[in-house]
Amino acid sequence: MPKVLISDKMDPQAAQIFRDRGVEVDEITGLKPDQLIEIIGQYDGLAIRSSTKVTKEILDAATNLKVIGRAGIGVDNVDIPYASAKGVVVMNTPFGNSITTAEHAIALMFALARQLPEADASTQAGKWEKNRFMGVEVTGKTLGLIGAGNIGSIVASRALGLKMKVAAYDPFLTPERAVEMGVEKVTLDELLAKADFITLHTPLTDQTRNILSKENLAKTKKGVRIINCARGGLIDEAALKEGLDSGHIAGAALDVFQTEPATDSPLFGTPNFISTPHLGASTSEAQVNVALQVAEQLSDYLMTGGVTNALNMPSLSAEEAPKVRPYLSLAEKLGSLVGQLAHDNLTNIAIEVEGAAAELNIKPITGAVLTGLMRRYSDTVNMVNAPFLARERGISVREVRHEREGDYHTLLRVTVETSQGARSVAGTLFGNANPRLVELFGIKVEADLDGEMLYINNNDSPGFIGSVGSILGAAGINIGTFHLGRRDAGGDAILLLSVDEAVPAELMRQIEALPNVRLVRPLKF
Repeated sequence: MPKVLISDKMDPQAAQIFRDRGVEVDEITGLKPDQLIEIIGQYDGLAIRSSTKVTKEILDAATNLKVIGRAGIGVDNVDIPYASAKGVVVMNTPFGNSITTAEHAIALMFALARQLPEADASTQAGKWEKNRFMGVEVTGKTLGLIGAGNIGSIVASRALGLKMKVAAYDPFLTPERAVEMGVEKVTLDELLAKADFITLHTPLTDQTRNILSKENLAKTKKGVRIINCARGGLIDEAALKEGLDSGHIAGAALDVFQTEPATDSPLFGTPNFISTPHLGASTSEAQVNVALQVAEQLSDYLMTGGVTNALNMPSLSAEEAPKVRPYLSLAEKLGSLVGQLAHDNLTNIAIEVEGAAAELNIKPITGAVLTGLMRRYSDTVNMVNAPFLARERGISVREVRHEREGDYHTLLRVTVETSQGARSVAGTLFGNANPRLVELFGIKVEADLDGEMLYINNNDSPGFIGSVGSILGAAGINIGTFHLGRRDAGGDAILLLSVDEAVPAELMRQIEALPNVRLVRPLKF
């Protein structure tokens, strides 16, 4: 039974979902890093919110960990590159608190427009400064949206309902999606020049860090009001204060800060500045939603192999997983085969699917091929870290989907470039379940790839199989199966043997010394 640790406070329904789905769960919150390091090795999954920091040290201690689930969107508290290198899936729940965060951004926009916090404080202080607080309407104003993903699109729909104009900057926003959302797709400079309000809804990456830098803030329209409910670090906070002090920026509202908890900031006390303590996801509905989603996602992965909202591997729904799983086995075996036989420094690999395989999600299949291939370099490789290791070694990966019908109802082909040219292996599924090799380096040969095997490349000649059998038999090594293939009579031929135990190097040298033998290689699956 898989075992999961919930290390941050979550709705109690999350733990019940784990139990109902056959996953053992412990709820231990408030752990210090050294306490977490002491116990993390016994868990297959880790469910967190923002308090737990999953560092390199914790990941090194997590010897059984397979998946981390963040109940929420931001994963700044997880070392994702190192988790990927360790083969740990990292998931988040990007939709559970989307509405809540979008509504908070809209609320802050209204608070800025009508100076609500200052008016409240003044009134409760016994003042009646009706003429001091002159607000602006949002109707007819332009909202500049930096980031038009899930939360950004919800903000856009709410703003359009308020009769605002919406201009969106997002490198991944297609013209078709912009039309569908009812927004104008613009460059960042265009947005800065025309927006009356700017709201940010983008993750913090190397590309987005300080996207509202001092230089970019200077490009904004005078009197702009800025809202950030996304991530701290998207805005140069010192430059923001300068803009507020100078009056160029009419107001700013931050729910997130570069350093959190933000117990002290130069922005505090600045006129027309509003701050909230990272409340974007803080509604009772959102807290329940993200807790339930993270429990469902971790359970699916640990029990069925379903991958949802993963940040470091392709998604594979619980419904897709049973259909794709046999292909993953085939893909990994083919990747392993070509990795064991192609001993060059590989730089290019092509993964082709046709027939029934062409109708499936190819990304997990690619991950499985790379898993098999990268085992030539590492014993701890899996579908999570295999693409990471391949990129590290400069291997270029190409995916090809063919709609043509071939000799098999489904086919997967893996091709690598070597000094001898392109080398290709292909396989299919028998009965939609059993992986079977059908082609090896251009030679038709059907074989199950399993256990200890021996690959022999030779010139086709009479009595050759008997010679090999005699050498192995004299050494007491039993042959399970043998599979033959050749290009033509007397030409290039292949012999694949499954054996009950590994063949010692001395015996392989004896086989290699036989007439007409070109190459002998041990294989293991």
